[in-house]
Amino acid sequence: MNEPVPILMYHAVGDRPAPAAYGLSVSPRAFAEQMAVLAERGFTPVTTTHLGEAWRSGGHRTLPVRPVLITFDDGYEGVHSHALPVLAEHGFRATVFVSTGWLRGAHDEGGALDTMLDWQQVRELAAAGTEIGGHAHTHPELDQLDDQRLAYETTHCRDVIAQELGTPPVSFAYPYGYSDRRVRGAVRTAGFAQSLAVGNAQAARRQGPYALRRLTVRRGTAAAEFERLVEGRALTRNFARDRALTKGYSVVRRARKALTRVRR
Repeated sequence: MNEPVPILMYHAVGDRPAPAAYGLSVSPRAFAEQMAVLAERGFTPVTTTHLGEAWRSGGHRTLPVRPVLITFDDGYEGVHSHALPVLAEHGFRATVFVSTGWLRGAHDEGGALDTMLDWQQVRELAAAGTEIGGHAHTHPELDQLDDQRLAYETTHCRDVIAQELGTPPVSFAYPYGYSDRRVRGAVRTAGFAQSLAVGNAQAARRQGPYALRRLTVRRGTAAAEFERLVEGRALTRNFARDRALTKGYSVVRRARKALTRVRR
């Protein structure tokens, strides 16, 4: 199956998230309503690994008729306390991309924007069928790092997850959604088989396994807009603005990187 697939990108789920996490959060009620929409419309959530394997297999591993991916970035505690029960109610699978240096407990280096998962909660998510993927160790802008730090952020994230869960992750999501050829190469070298960007568009096989696009779900995503996202219909004004900002900021980042090289 080569049809575009909606990959939904969530962050925090909670009624009162910290101000820094608020805009990219959703309320527990909104999340439950959105999962009900997926169920009513016949979508079947699959993990990031399932999608990657299906698109690489040449038809040997198939996707359901209406696949969708439910993904969470960073590793906020609300994914366990609020999202997991809703996912379990519908029998839905998801992928949580964790920044290992942000999670509570071992390996914590600080810098998190809100209350994060602890490792016992991560293990409980994995036991419930949630895929645990990498999201770098300290959530930096990977394309702004030198080669040594880039390698550390990807491989250390992989190693910490393998240590805590007993198996290395094979899926990755770029912090802030940005990457370049060098970053994608580092992610591949670290052993990840597929990686997700943002892009605010549906994912397609032609994008390649290391640049699959996602759709941002945020606090201001209304019910009608959510339905249009998953159905691939015309974009709303808010979503079109997100796409324009994503493209514009990528230009700024390239210019910033080029200026840094000149100064050196």
